[in-house]
Amino acid sequence: MKQTFKPLPLLLLIFPLLLSAACGSKNLAALDVTERLEDNPKITWGVKVDTSLFGLYNIETAEIEGFDIDIAKALTKEITGDAKNANFVEVTSKTRIPLLKNGNIDAIIATMTISEERKKQVDFSDVYFAAGQALLVPKDSTIQSVSDLNSETTVLSVKGSTSAANIREHAPDATVLELENYSEAFTALQSGQGDAMTTDNAILLGIIAKNPGYRLAGDNFTDEPYGIAINKGQDNFVQAVNAALQTIKENGVYDKIYAK
Repeated sequence: MKQTFKPLPLLLLIFPLLLSAACGSKNLAALDVTERLEDNPKITWGVKVDTSLFGLYNIETAEIEGFDIDIAKALTKEITGDAKNANFVEVTSKTRIPLLKNGNIDAIIATMTISEERKKQVDFSDVYFAAGQALLVPKDSTIQSVSDLNSETTVLSVKGSTSAANIREHAPDATVLELENYSEAFTALQSGQGDAMTTDNAILLGIIAKNPGYRLAGDNFTDEPYGIAINKGQDNFVQAVNAALQTIKENGVYDKIYAK
């Protein structure tokens, strides 16, 4: 009988390669970061590049700048002896945990709020910045606080952040539109696709600094403590980051970066 279908040999060739690649990624994520640093002192940090004041790509210098970047460099210097050992990889609220779990980055320092839900996937350092969620609106908006949000208002947020869940809790009647990043969310606000944008106050203040036609509506309505996310099983690296964080807080480096 004529045989017309022979996919199995090809699958047998391809499957081991796919399995090998998957295992390689898994093994990379499972390596003890502190042990690896003894041979290769480079620390790869996942950072944002669209968040004014915290992590923003400067076209003129071709570098990422901001509070998170400077803190990462200071921690890298304490841990490895040289701030130049800090490498940076762009992440978003949606991609940062998958990149960490896959071993593409060693840690996330990207305006990431410590939450019980996220603790199921990653470990966190001590708090390195205390923020709170707020609302950004045009200066002529009638919205004065989160209590003014109703079924006729649309609030813009970012996918993968805690902001969307928080706003649904504090303003359950409002429509929530989730965008890919802060730039898209603010552009949507500018074009009238929403009545307010919500995220942490520090991020919104960074937007206001460059866009004076906007203001915060009322006070913070949540507490959003930022932590550095590290993969599960990296207890030694968590301890090293916490020790470095404590050092820069005690020696004045943290205060200088904060003031900057």
